[in-house]
Amino acid sequence: MSIPLLDRRKFLSGAYGMGTIALATLLQEQGLLANPMMMQPQHFDLKPKPPHGFGQAKAMISMFMQGGPSHVDLFDPKPELTRLDGKDFPGDVKYDDAAGASREVMGSPWKFKKYGQVGLEVSELLPNFSRIVDDVTLIRSMHTGVNNHGQSIYALLNGTALGGRPTLGSWVTYGLGSENQDLPAYVALTDPRGVPVLGVDNWSNGWLPSLFQGTVIRPKEPRILNLDAPMSLKGDAQKRYLSFVQRLNEEHAEVRPGESDLEARIQSFELAARMQTAAKEAMDISQESEATRKLYGIDNPACTEFASRCLIARRLVERGVRFVSLFTGNQTWDHHAAIATALPAACLYVDQPAAALVTDLKQRGLLDTTVVHWGGEMGRLPVIQNRAGGKNNRAKVGRDHNTYGFGMWVAGGGFKAGHIHGATDEFGHKAVTDVVNHYDYHATLLHLFGLDAKKLSYKRNGVEQTLVENPEARVVSQILA
Repeated sequence: MSIPLLDRRKFLSGAYGMGTIALATLLQEQGLLANPMMMQPQHFDLKPKPPHGFGQAKAMISMFMQGGPSHVDLFDPKPELTRLDGKDFPGDVKYDDAAGASREVMGSPWKFKKYGQVGLEVSELLPNFSRIVDDVTLIRSMHTGVNNHGQSIYALLNGTALGGRPTLGSWVTYGLGSENQDLPAYVALTDPRGVPVLGVDNWSNGWLPSLFQGTVIRPKEPRILNLDAPMSLKGDAQKRYLSFVQRLNEEHAEVRPGESDLEARIQSFELAARMQTAAKEAMDISQESEATRKLYGIDNPACTEFASRCLIARRLVERGVRFVSLFTGNQTWDHHAAIATALPAACLYVDQPAAALVTDLKQRGLLDTTVVHWGGEMGRLPVIQNRAGGKNNRAKVGRDHNTYGFGMWVAGGGFKAGHIHGATDEFGHKAVTDVVNHYDYHATLLHLFGLDAKKLSYKRNGVEQTLVENPEARVVSQILA
């Protein structure tokens, strides 16, 4: 295809004039060019990238207990609640649901006992967690301060109380890439009972290139849709077809430099082809030994499903996947009512698999380089919510949201083993000692990956964007090994 040549007079007087070129150059230098990518094309991929500095963590598995586990009933016991049980709360309470609120103190109905060399007090609802306490750091002083599910989920996943931003998994894969080019770098394992609050926002790439979005793996077979080629394209026919499509894509992209969405789409198609073999093998837990399957609770009907996802998560990071998120179903831990039965059921569903994941990673020498996280976006209040059935009937009562002080645990990847950090007040309502805000948590995680929270940035509309934007964010050195 021939392109007509321009003489010098037409070049200087037309749309390509020197004034236009000078203006474009000036705007680009000042970061004001509408599309600077046209002058300086950027390329994004998932190849391994060096961190900013030393980082012990190479991968992360986050078990997100959506809804808000009751810390005062699980691993932050408060004798004062037991002493004041049934009486009027002696201070101020920040309710989320004022309509169902009360000031009646609710002591935990479950027994606590100290475990491990760390002496961590754990509820009878978490018998398996009690066996790994010397491998974890329990943070008792988490705080987001945005007292509803959506805003607190956003805070813990993307750094602010607002949506539309990249999640932690997207930032980590953007910064480090992946060790395995035949599997997604960032994977989301969803619950068959429903996706969590906010849906796909939980694994969104926000305004980062779409290459860094989480890939959803379904909770039942087929775990990845459309993974198999149709019969008409199997074998050599598929290879020839993919080779032809690849050439077309390369030619298409060559004349459109800087189109990151186009590049991401092409790379996603190429990854899908490679996944036909790699993904099936990675998610085939039938290859695991009987002892491993029993450890996770695959044979336990109460937790088979979550056990399968935890085992898949281990197999994925073992094969070089950078970030894996496991989600419990929508509002699984949101116990505004009937906490006496709902909380034990929620614990039974995750306790054995979650503990097994830490144990299994440790046995395989993977825990030192893999961060494991367990927790939700909030805890619960120390007072009764939704009083029903009379003063002496607590079968239907629950606890309201509490984002001002709650707990979660982390293990591996450079976190201390057998450590308790921070504290809530005597009622478990507010974090009062060594408070860890969501932005402190993110700064600490990035540090463990060898990433500098200030240097890990992406220029959007001429402005450098980061995961950690609060200038007061700090690396919580007390919880590092």
